[in-house]
Amino acid sequence: MGKTTQQWVTVRRREFIALLGSAAAIQPLGARAERQPARILYFTLSAGYRHEVIPLSKSILTQLGASSGAFEVTASEDPSAFSIENLRRYAAVMFYTTGELPMSDAEKTALLGFVRSGGGFLGVHSATDTFYTWPDYLDLIGGYFDGHRWHQAVTIQVVDPRNALVTDLGDTLQIEDEIYQIRDFDDRNSHVLLRLDPNSVELGKAGVHQRSYGWPLAWTRSYGEGRVFYTALGHEASVWRDARFQRLLVNAILWSIGRSP
Repeated sequence: MGKTTQQWVTVRRREFIALLGSAAAIQPLGARAERQPARILYFTLSAGYRHEVIPLSKSILTQLGASSGAFEVTASEDPSAFSIENLRRYAAVMFYTTGELPMSDAEKTALLGFVRSGGGFLGVHSATDTFYTWPDYLDLIGGYFDGHRWHQAVTIQVVDPRNALVTDLGDTLQIEDEIYQIRDFDDRNSHVLLRLDPNSVELGKAGVHQRSYGWPLAWTRSYGEGRVFYTALGHEASVWRDARFQRLLVNAILWSIGRSP
């Protein structure tokens, strides 16, 4: 038997209300998803020299994430964090590490796969003083630590001042920090952002290595679909408290996860 006009109106009204309810449910979820901060895994395990600034760095990164509203930081020194399943929780991984970290082959593979498939990777200061016996790590980060002959105030050249990561730093900046030299640098596949001004240091010191690419102090590169950032700065607590360094880190984190700085 066919429906009466009143029955059709009632049914259509129910359908309309249900549709509105679905749309209302979907839209807030989408809006909430856009507002959700990205999760960053900050790995600070030291198998070599342990930097005193690590606790402060954790605190500052956490504050920067909260202030920006764009990311939140989970600090860990547990290599088991590097599983395929666990890494799905994060948008990027940041290393402040030293030495040959006790990561299993499966954990190393999970890290590389995470970045290769589009995850961000960031290294700060001694992240290049890590995994000398693992060639794939060199392919990931782009260079290795090769001594620090200067621990002083220096001038840093902003190599690409139009780059969004460093655009607010001007053409040069002065900073006091432990200055790394870099060996095995993949200058062909790395985009240098900051470089030591050699006129601000004594080049005649023993142990100074003069190379064609100079002394890069920050760069970006690609690894598969992933974005990689590294800065050699960050030994001193005063550097971590420096608003310019903090802006650089926030910009780099946002860039590494595909968001505009």
